[in-house]
Amino acid sequence: MRVFLVDDHAVFRSGVRAELSREADMEVVGEAGAVAEAVAGIDAAKPDVVLLDVHMPDGGGVAVLSGIASGPVCLALSVSDAAEDVIAVIRAGARGYVTKTISGAELADGIRRVAGGDAVFSPRLAGFVLDSFTGRSPVPEPPLDPELDSLTPRELEVLRLLARGYTYREIAESLFISVKTVETHASNVLRKTQQSNRNALTRWAHRRRIE
Repeated sequence: MRVFLVDDHAVFRSGVRAELSREADMEVVGEAGAVAEAVAGIDAAKPDVVLLDVHMPDGGGVAVLSGIASGPVCLALSVSDAAEDVIAVIRAGARGYVTKTISGAELADGIRRVAGGDAVFSPRLAGFVLDSFTGRSPVPEPPLDPELDSLTPRELEVLRLLARGYTYREIAESLFISVKTVETHASNVLRKTQQSNRNALTRWAHRRRIE
């Protein structure tokens, strides 16, 4: 089974590649850290399954899905478990969505399942998709929020983890970045949201249902 990795963190790609190298029926045939590079690489490598990050600086998973030719099955692999991210990438054509807390064995199983035609989701994420496509609880268009809209995708990821009570070190490990980079993103988030400290920021995020 030919697998292509798309993620803007080289260290994370290396870890996934190492995990999948233990699977006798899988071969990583390429990887990319940006949208244009991913689209070109996927079209050239002709993989069976693409593991696709949702948030990247130049557009992320939805942009990759819209740019590639039909053929490979795409499985989203993201740190985000937000309903809007899950629904957007599934609507764009991904066959499943799992979070980066998944184990190597579970990821390999998910790859096999989507390649075989199944839809694969981390626990509770499938409910977002079912609710959206049955019309019972669609994700509404977000109201205009200049402070929230000013955040980059990476700053929004840091904000979500801060709101959940993660330490800077835990955020760094989850996002595969340095603690200093987390501190920089957190400082930017505080400045853009006009909050004075982390407690105020957490309350601000919860009022907007950013969890």
